[in-house]
Amino acid sequence: MKIKELYAFLDMKIPRSLSCPWDNDGLMCCPDGNAEVKKVLVTLDITDEAIDKATKEGCQLIVSHHPLIFKGLKAVSEEGAVSARTIKLIKNSLSAFSFHTRLDALSGGVNDILAGRLGVEDTAPFGVDGEEIGRIGTLASPCSAEEFAERVKNTLGAPSVALADAGMTVRRVAVLGGSGSDDVAAARVAGADTFVSGEISYHHMADAPEEGMNLIAAGHFFTEFPVCQRLAELIREADPEIECEIFFNNKVKYI
Repeated sequence: MKIKELYAFLDMKIPRSLSCPWDNDGLMCCPDGNAEVKKVLVTLDITDEAIDKATKEGCQLIVSHHPLIFKGLKAVSEEGAVSARTIKLIKNSLSAFSFHTRLDALSGGVNDILAGRLGVEDTAPFGVDGEEIGRIGTLASPCSAEEFAERVKNTLGAPSVALADAGMTVRRVAVLGGSGSDDVAAARVAGADTFVSGEISYHHMADAPEEGMNLIAAGHFFTEFPVCQRLAELIREADPEIECEIFFNNKVKYI
């Protein structure tokens, strides 16, 4: 399968119509669309380490969740990190695809996977301003906020989580992988007693007891990394002969 053929397949499976209007994802870099895809590196972020690993492992393509180019490039030089990475990709004949908010919103994407991992059932979308990329559902067995926070930490493999305990029994849970501060109010309006995201602002956490909703911040990386397995599955669905390697490349260290 050629690079351009694989992108067309993934673009069909993860349609751009699901992306938020402000997002920039899709085909990030493509030195040769007719190049054959034999090996793909799947990662959350296209970092220098990811590019080095893809080059060393003989990959033709990197597929990520977070966009390589988000705000756009005003110049192509080695001075800016994103620009330098783009040059590095081209020099090493590597293409790059990124699937961001469309993968958040996708049925079976980031937030459905997160909900499933945490035991949140019968989910429905929720969000702000029509961007319903989060999920809200119910736990089969209610528990305390501390018990649920411990489950979140252990299930996702996070070294720690932040809990703002509002004293609410955990029954109705909203989840949003990545940055969830803008969706705290939407989760509350949707009827959640508990909201799990990757990162939530200090002020939201501080206000949680008065606002009547437990908040759990489990780390941006840890709430989204599980989707890499789904990306690998979709690539193998396109062509079972393509070899996929998932790169655990968390840049944030807990000390």
